[in-house]
Amino acid sequence: MDKISVLGLLLGIAAIIGGQLLRVGTLHRFSQPTALLIVLGGTMGAVMLQSPYATFRRGMGMVRWVWYPPTVDYPQLIQQISNWSQVSRREGLLALEGVINQLNDEFSRKGLQLLVDGAEPERLREVLEVDIGTFEVEMKLSARIWEAAGGYSPTIGILGAVLGLIHVMENLSEPSKLGAGIAVAFVATIYGVGLANLVFLPIANKLKAHINRLVVQRELIVDGLVGIANGDNPRIIESRLRGYIF
Repeated sequence: MDKISVLGLLLGIAAIIGGQLLRVGTLHRFSQPTALLIVLGGTMGAVMLQSPYATFRRGMGMVRWVWYPPTVDYPQLIQQISNWSQVSRREGLLALEGVINQLNDEFSRKGLQLLVDGAEPERLREVLEVDIGTFEVEMKLSARIWEAAGGYSPTIGILGAVLGLIHVMENLSEPSKLGAGIAVAFVATIYGVGLANLVFLPIANKLKAHINRLVVQRELIVDGLVGIANGDNPRIIESRLRGYIF
């Protein structure tokens, strides 16, 4: 589990709630299910309207990465590529054919198959970089649904506040209730701004950081396979790949 994500979310919420308690001593003004429904429902509706179904579904599924990020073990991957290099140097590229079916990663399998099939180094790099580019675009489009939610929710919150004020104006005959009614109306704005800056935008940025790590992982694989195709010394390949670790 990515503990810093949990800690950050809890700290942000605790700071806001704690500040409210210290100032007023109560949280009952924040308990407005109607305002929350307007903000969440309106925001998700806007995001769904702007996104293709596949992109929206993938983006919603990626939210688990915030707490359980995809594993990228660079040292193990470098060692694996180094082993491939040593096998190809001793026994030839065709000796790697038996390794392909043992791999779970589809990208690695495709690259190794191209290598075994005798693809030229530059052609190998060209084909795999197209895959990397497509992967990066698709994943970042999916992550941007959370960025879009962060853009829409404050505006939807303002819309909820205006709806609340309309209700308040309908009761001008009771001046004693105006102050409380206006306060409740602005809770929707708090929900909208709070969700945008504490939840939606941080999720989007965390997902994009994980996507960048996955892209670097694929670039490392490409670099290693091209080195094998060029017949580079395994030690040189391993040394160059260690430059990807950060």
